[in-house]
Amino acid sequence: MIEVRGYAAQKAKADLAPWNFTRREVGPHDVLVEIVYSGICHSDIHQVREEWGEAIFPMVPGHEIAGIVKEVGSEVKKFKPGMRAGVGVFIDSCRKCENCLAGENQYCLEGMTGTYNGYERDGKTVAQGGYANAIVIHEDYVLKLPDNLEMSGIAPLLCAGITLYSPLKHWGAGPGKKVGIIGLGGLGHMGVKFAHALGAEVTVLSHSANKEADAKAMGADHFILTKDEKFFESHKMEFDLLINSVSAPLDLNNYLEMLKLNGSLVMVGLSGQPYPIDAFQMLNQRRRIAGSMIGGMKQTQEMLDFAGEKNIVSDVEVIKAEDINKAYKRVVASDVKYRFVIDAKTF
Repeated sequence: MIEVRGYAAQKAKADLAPWNFTRREVGPHDVLVEIVYSGICHSDIHQVREEWGEAIFPMVPGHEIAGIVKEVGSEVKKFKPGMRAGVGVFIDSCRKCENCLAGENQYCLEGMTGTYNGYERDGKTVAQGGYANAIVIHEDYVLKLPDNLEMSGIAPLLCAGITLYSPLKHWGAGPGKKVGIIGLGGLGHMGVKFAHALGAEVTVLSHSANKEADAKAMGADHFILTKDEKFFESHKMEFDLLINSVSAPLDLNNYLEMLKLNGSLVMVGLSGQPYPIDAFQMLNQRRRIAGSMIGGMKQTQEMLDFAGEKNIVSDVEVIKAEDINKAYKRVVASDVKYRFVIDAKTF
């Protein structure tokens, strides 16, 4: 077994603290990645605090992992020691269902294997995440990272980046399309950058007036301050695509009215509460509400290659491991521009 240093929550709602644990030995198809940076996603906080149902403890969170290949198994073809490598939200899937075979392994019909807070495919081994200095993973679930980008800014692309890139691609964001990004946080700011790079006309809808300059610097063409609800009336039937990246409850019916014919409102943020929907607003203009969850391995690699081509990274604040608990509080308070990333040397 491989000895690893990390940070873990020993029980629900507990602070994270240093914890030594083990990873499996490198098998024939495995890659040992020495973690350099690990992003903090809001979903890490939800799971540590057991806000999404019963969780498994001790828990090492983290699914935005950027590092360097340290060792590869005898049968590994895609990676060599010294290469940059990333690990995202899942580390395995059944590989044989309809969705996996179509490259949509995030929607595996047997359930994808999450990077942490779950069991690996053997049904016994608890998966532990990226708040650590190393991880061992099958090569098919490792990603190649662009060599030209700052690695701290790459880490959040493995969740926040693909979470926004996937719906933008699926719903055809590009030249001639008007795209609105609701919320300018860890998720939303990636949506602005990718939508702009894809050639869409981009509008940010935010309740924070002080984010307008940032939004436009990231590529937004327009900024709508949502504190005054008069904006709903003046922007009716304006957008082809709205992506809701916020975790707070919203009145979706008002946002539906902002969609053109055949427009889509896509949910990627999770409020934790059901949304009341007026079906009339969907019938009118043949609108739809949809959801999107990260991306498969193929599309995630596509996103990373595109980010390298367009020089897209997340805006990050790099912290030491000892500051994780403070960072959690700041994330909940929306006090970060726009993603915390842990320096793995400090584990």
